[in-house]
Amino acid sequence: MIRTDALFDLPVRTAVPELLEALRERGAAVLEAPPGTGKTTLVPLALAGLVPGLAPGGAPEPRRVLVAEPRRMAVRAAARRMAWLLGEDVGGRVGFTVRGERRAGRETVVEVVTTGVLLQRLQRDPELPGVDAVLLDECHERHLDADTAAAFLLDVRAALRPGLWLVAASATTDAAVWSRLLGGPEGGGPAPAVRAEGRAHPVTVAYAPPPRPVRPPHGTRVDPALLEHVAATVRTALRETDGDVLCFLPGVGEIARVAGMLGGLGAEVLQLHGQAPAAVQEAVLRGSGERRRVVLTTSVAESSLTVPGVRTVVDSGLAREPRMDHGRGLGALTTVRVSAASAVQRAGRAGREAPGRAYRCWAEAEDGRLPRSPSPEIAVADLAPFALHAACWGDPDASSLALPDPPPAGAVAAAREVLTAVGAVDENGRPTERGLRMARLGLHPRLARALLDGAREVGARRAAELVALLSEEPPRTLGDDLAAAWRAVRGGGEHRDGGGHGDGGGRSGPGGQGGQGAYAARWRREVRRLESAVKTGGRTSGDGGGTGGVGGGTGGGTLSDDGAAGLVAALAFPERVARRRGTGTYLMASGTGAELGDGSRLGTAEWLAVAVADRPVAAASARVRLAAVIGEETARWAAAPLYAAGEEVVWSAERGDVVARRVERLGALELSARPLSSPDRAAVRAALLDGLRREGPGLLRWSREAGQLRERMAFLHRELGDPWPDVSDAALLAPGRVEEWLGPALEKARRRADLERTDAGRALAHLLPWATGEAARFDELAPERIAVPSGSRVRIDYGGPQPVLAAKLQELFGWQETPRIAGGRVPLLVHLLSPAGRPAAVTADLASFWREGYRSVRAELRGRYPKHPWPEDPAAAEPTRRTNTRR
Repeated sequence: MIRTDALFDLPVRTAVPELLEALRERGAAVLEAPPGTGKTTLVPLALAGLVPGLAPGGAPEPRRVLVAEPRRMAVRAAARRMAWLLGEDVGGRVGFTVRGERRAGRETVVEVVTTGVLLQRLQRDPELPGVDAVLLDECHERHLDADTAAAFLLDVRAALRPGLWLVAASATTDAAVWSRLLGGPEGGGPAPAVRAEGRAHPVTVAYAPPPRPVRPPHGTRVDPALLEHVAATVRTALRETDGDVLCFLPGVGEIARVAGMLGGLGAEVLQLHGQAPAAVQEAVLRGSGERRRVVLTTSVAESSLTVPGVRTVVDSGLAREPRMDHGRGLGALTTVRVSAASAVQRAGRAGREAPGRAYRCWAEAEDGRLPRSPSPEIAVADLAPFALHAACWGDPDASSLALPDPPPAGAVAAAREVLTAVGAVDENGRPTERGLRMARLGLHPRLARALLDGAREVGARRAAELVALLSEEPPRTLGDDLAAAWRAVRGGGEHRDGGGHGDGGGRSGPGGQGGQGAYAARWRREVRRLESAVKTGGRTSGDGGGTGGVGGGTGGGTLSDDGAAGLVAALAFPERVARRRGTGTYLMASGTGAELGDGSRLGTAEWLAVAVADRPVAAASARVRLAAVIGEETARWAAAPLYAAGEEVVWSAERGDVVARRVERLGALELSARPLSSPDRAAVRAALLDGLRREGPGLLRWSREAGQLRERMAFLHRELGDPWPDVSDAALLAPGRVEEWLGPALEKARRRADLERTDAGRALAHLLPWATGEAARFDELAPERIAVPSGSRVRIDYGGPQPVLAAKLQELFGWQETPRIAGGRVPLLVHLLSPAGRPAAVTADLASFWREGYRSVRAELRGRYPKHPWPEDPAAAEPTRRTNTRR
């Protein structure tokens, strides 16, 4: 029996008629409804015509509806809630499908699926036969699969199914973006946006910063002092408020640690995350019993799930987001400050059923420093799966997809490289037959490659087991040895829980709810799905109708578990095959260093296939989380596209000289090398040029004369410009210029010593403007020396901003005008020296000095140097290099 009272009590009910009218007129609409209004449960039933009295103008029209949720937990919860509202069990008129599990049948008219399953179905048959309406829920969370599915559905509406209804449901105020996208390019304007008013009760926000400073999060590390403070705040909340407490933490590991700190609480402590067993998830979402509950959760409960009985929220202020180092091919979850939008969503969970309170574990002054909203996944994640979906959709560069944010060009290029390496796309980015099969497996392209190729080498079952292990990283307590973890999970996994990745990210420590048995159960379901896909090439349970593609592999029976684990991991991540270079340290083929954790049993292996690694912020090396021992033969085979052999003539920064060798490499890993006796001359020349650019022109022999020549040339370039050349380091080493002045020497040189013997001054003279004849005026415009009144020829110093003439004061008697050079443009700066050769005065105007400055210099120095002439009228005196004649 339909629970009419519960249905019509949902606040979104008043917006449904307007939504249905908008869909009849435009076929697409945005529904903006705060959490708790019933958008996820009532709207799909209304779209399917299962709720009488809501359709404007008469009885509702029956339709088959797909509801896409970003998380498996939300899929199951939404299906259970809708079935309950209809008075039925899941699998009747309301069903669901997630990867590896399907509960739907012929009677199903509302099916809830993950966005990943929806993408699989769209790839298999873009027309979505039998589907009349699609509701994309929680669009504001900006999951990549959801953004991609929306873009594909808009293409379907435009080209194949104009009558397909499309609703984008969002819990926040980003309706304008989705209205514009759903409006399409035809000029009809933005799609209608329908707002449902919430019925949220007031929530009092209390700021509860830690009593002492805590370290900011670093990678996935959270300061234990903050977790202790969060646990203390939970205890405070239980004392000061009524009802259940919902506590937001960044990941599963932090949930487990805080749970361990809440012993003897007097309340039931529950852990809600993607790794929790389905029975535990259902119990949490079903509602409270007689005891008060503390529900520790990740961001999974921000908007897509309703936890009944909650009156209080404790917010740690942290969240987990993916980050991808595209240059190194390493991804990791990173702990970040929660966004302002998410903080509002979290606090709002306290006011779903009654007035509530939210404790924020930070100071109020920090609110202004929070990011406005979470980063869209397309901006930070690994885009290889997205790129494969786009290629199979017929848009390899994703340029025509209607996405809320365009994918970063660099990330798309990195993804294209991965797809090319695994054989999923051709040189033009179009999907190969192999790529189409990989896309239908519902796996990351790397893992799809490992499954398809690994099945032929180790057998379908073993390949499926290992790929299932890699697709959801096993609990950390199983260690970093992939083969050992495989044996443990295959044996039943009845060990104490260590967590792993979940919908909320992070990892748990000992004592995590559900145990490794829950992980093992999920792993076995995925193994069955993948083995079926490989063996039959047909449908698999819960894959959304995709196909696996290749025939079953039967080879590899002679490989040990360790050998099979290493081979499959190397197939998935060929650029992560690694060779030992020290105790516990390795170099991966990608060129990134890697380190094993303390106590790892893998440290003596010469070669590893690294399956899971992350690189903390500012860390020089990646941390190995999961790896398998391999041999060089396996490394060469799995990473064959990275193999290169040939002559290598380079400038070695380590040796500071040209190194010429015949080298075999696997990416950045050197396999073998032997010296070359007669290296290619052009290659040697290029290496020497590289050395010059690294070490600068100082690598040549610079005599005093050569240095002065360069200073004179630099002076004329600065003062006169063309045709006098720039002789700065950057100019001398610029492409094309270095050959112009150093060409003959480069042709003869073979090694560093040859360059060190090269006369830089002779080489530099090649740059003087000989062709125009101006070089003949070089000594006139920038003379090396200048004659002074005493008859001496004094060297000019061009090393400063103004050329300097330094001469003893007595040698300049009678010189009225300051000499000028560069065609009379630049006066010399005259340093008048004492008899001891020290500057007594500096002037650029000799006449003025004789009139005004000489008297004080004479008074100061003639007593100290009585043998030198100090005439009262220096302008009329005879210049001299000598002292006075002895009397």
